[in-house]
Amino acid sequence: MSVIDLGEYGADFTANPYPYYAKLRESGPVHHVRMPDGWEFYLVVGHEEGRAALTDPRLVKSPSVIGFVPVDEEVIGPNLLAVDPPDHTRLRKLVAREFTARRVEALRPRVQEIADELVEAMAAEPAGRADLVDAFAFPLPITVICELLGVPTADRESFRRWSNELVAPTGGTPEREIVEGFGAYLDELIEDKRAAGPADDLLSALIATRAEDGDRLSLPELRGMAYLLLIAGHETTVNLISSTLRALFAHPDQLAALRADFGLIDGAVEEGMRYDGPVETSTFRIAKEATSVGGTDIPAHAPVFVSLAGADRDPARFPAPDRFDIRREPRGHLAFGHGLHYCLGAPLARLEGAVAIRTLLERFPRLELDPEAAPWEWMPGLLIRGVRRLPVRW
Repeated sequence: MSVIDLGEYGADFTANPYPYYAKLRESGPVHHVRMPDGWEFYLVVGHEEGRAALTDPRLVKSPSVIGFVPVDEEVIGPNLLAVDPPDHTRLRKLVAREFTARRVEALRPRVQEIADELVEAMAAEPAGRADLVDAFAFPLPITVICELLGVPTADRESFRRWSNELVAPTGGTPEREIVEGFGAYLDELIEDKRAAGPADDLLSALIATRAEDGDRLSLPELRGMAYLLLIAGHETTVNLISSTLRALFAHPDQLAALRADFGLIDGAVEEGMRYDGPVETSTFRIAKEATSVGGTDIPAHAPVFVSLAGADRDPARFPAPDRFDIRREPRGHLAFGHGLHYCLGAPLARLEGAVAIRTLLERFPRLELDPEAAPWEWMPGLLIRGVRRLPVRW
């Protein structure tokens, strides 16, 4: 199999990767690819094959299988995205009780209150213009996750700087320096929580929680869990909100249908996730042994990524996949992953997305993209898909 150089696709691949994924899929569901920095891996672009890869026990998450320890695990501690059973089973069990549908639904009034405060602040802008990311799509989920974890909201700009550089590196700050800063902050936060005693927030609950057998999270595990929840708890939702709105603006008929019937809001969020979701490519897996995925031989210890974006535009699973249709039956999309590592925060992301988009569209009946704005700046890399700014007017 020849190696496909993704760097040859140029900047257009970052702005609109879907035609490239379609072309790759036409010649097979799995490809050996190379990034501009020379890194090579196997990329799964078919839906059926992607779904299978996400649950394949031969494709493991822990880099220890190749004797590698990532900087974040070395400095902060293990997290759910980089461990396998039985460690993954244990860690997820200790935190999953805090993300049940009932507990998430109980957050709805507060999420609505935050959304209302943000749109009123936008409405006070005399120019009737704003960057929707800065004014709304970022502050809503970061406020929710900071309040949920018990983190001072005043620190949210630090989290934004750290997480943006970690998920879409610009090369401005070394990864280790960012992770060490994040780790030092979490140590201080956890120590403060321990000293303060029981409190009604998630981090305090995780410090205190014990399983029936007395098991509890160690300090590195607490750090790793808080680290993952803070980044995953807002970064993806920022882009879920902005990407779904971009899709709605680009499809006036669908926007009009939603404005006419907000009973379609849940479908709009699901279709937004499928059509142009915030996570373009899964975090990596490693072939524990020589294996085969989608008819392609994968050597032992090779990295494997599933293109969630490519899989969710597979016509074998979704008819007319390039059509944005908020009435589509979206079940089966992979935007939240699949299997053991299915997104723990999916119920919260859905709730925030639905509340955010409905609140914006109800408060601003004439909300639209700002035609005088500069071209979009896309997030670099294959992990997070989205734009850094989304200028709008009303």
